[in-house]
Amino acid sequence: MKTKVVVTGMGAISPIGNTVEEFSASLKAGKSGVGPITLFDASEFDVRIAAEVKNFDPSRWIDKKDARKMARFTQFAVAAAAQALEQACLVEPAPADGSAEGAKPRLKTTPERTGIVLGNGIGGWEVVEESFRKMIASGPRRMLPLTVPLMINNEAAGNISMIYGTKGPAFTQVTACASGTDALGQALDLIRAGRCDVVIAGGTEAAIVPFAIGGFQMLKALSTKRNNEPEKASRPFDADRDGFVMGEGAGILILESEEHAKKRGAKILAEFAGYGATADAYHITAPDPSGEGGARAIKAALEDAGLRPEEVQYYNAHGTSTEINDPTETKMIKLAFGDHAYKLKVSSTKSMTGHCIAGGGGLEAIACILAITEGYYPPTINLENPDPECDLDYVPNKVQYGTIDAAASGSLGFGGHNGVVVFKRYGK
Repeated sequence: MKTKVVVTGMGAISPIGNTVEEFSASLKAGKSGVGPITLFDASEFDVRIAAEVKNFDPSRWIDKKDARKMARFTQFAVAAAAQALEQACLVEPAPADGSAEGAKPRLKTTPERTGIVLGNGIGGWEVVEESFRKMIASGPRRMLPLTVPLMINNEAAGNISMIYGTKGPAFTQVTACASGTDALGQALDLIRAGRCDVVIAGGTEAAIVPFAIGGFQMLKALSTKRNNEPEKASRPFDADRDGFVMGEGAGILILESEEHAKKRGAKILAEFAGYGATADAYHITAPDPSGEGGARAIKAALEDAGLRPEEVQYYNAHGTSTEINDPTETKMIKLAFGDHAYKLKVSSTKSMTGHCIAGGGGLEAIACILAITEGYYPPTINLENPDPECDLDYVPNKVQYGTIDAAASGSLGFGGHNGVVVFKRYGK
């Protein structure tokens, strides 16, 4: 008998809102978070747009001294974790004046039984760039003293552990764009294995920096045709798509065993019912065009959740808005769901948030849980000229409402990594 795992808290930092409430409202409104790049001068780049996190003030959630020792991706993760822990009632509430300065969070669970699993694909590249420039210009003694601890992928998990005093496992999952989804799956397994009662899990990324934008531009992976109308650039499943839009942000869930959550009287948001992961063994960037690898991940997640395909109402697609991904993912869904694929609501919230790399897995899991708890299907915006190869119901352009008992989210990473998570209405 598998240990039942539930979700008791969520936190979001995203291009369309810096709380779960703001994120949900923007999903319902079909709001685009894409705009001109402001984090650096992109005038010499072919790509001059991105989905940036806006109006982010880390001092709302993080002590100012601590924040100065964190890269942007870590700040996002810590802020989202603070929101999630507060919703789950596992820490004392934030100060009433809205400032986290000097706050000392007190964890309300056993530290040794509390773990962290975060996904991150790229790390603190803005730190790498700044420190490298200083080294080239003035020598190694001018490098940032904290270059290494700021840049490395595991520091988001490490900082959350230090702030809240968690003493269980603290892992970082790196499977490119599937990192956040795979982190959730690894957290599920930790609880089921009896190693943890509570796990802080999700993904974070902040890769809107010259080196990353330049690198993805060289791969011809980013949208370049709509620098003058950025809100239209991310258009999954549309025939006029020309690449993904880089996004950033973090999505964090608090996962608990059902027994632990019920014992402390927690409000349970949803059941985390299943996880599946596979590898394509095909190409360093492209998915297997047959869709076989992704379909196996979906089937594995459904089997793990004990669900038949027809029992799932919503699928949050990876949906990157690239030439290859969208028709391939459509094949995956058809292979996995069979005839039910044409009755399934499928959408890509990346049409609004851009591609947040590891942060996407966490944010898209939150979108699935919101779909269940608030009864709506997030739209795929900018779907104006459907690709004939993409012939499913992608909830075009406007939110739709309905009863959703089960929802799944899939992520596909460079290198052929496929991860899928399944959530169910609690008690269903």
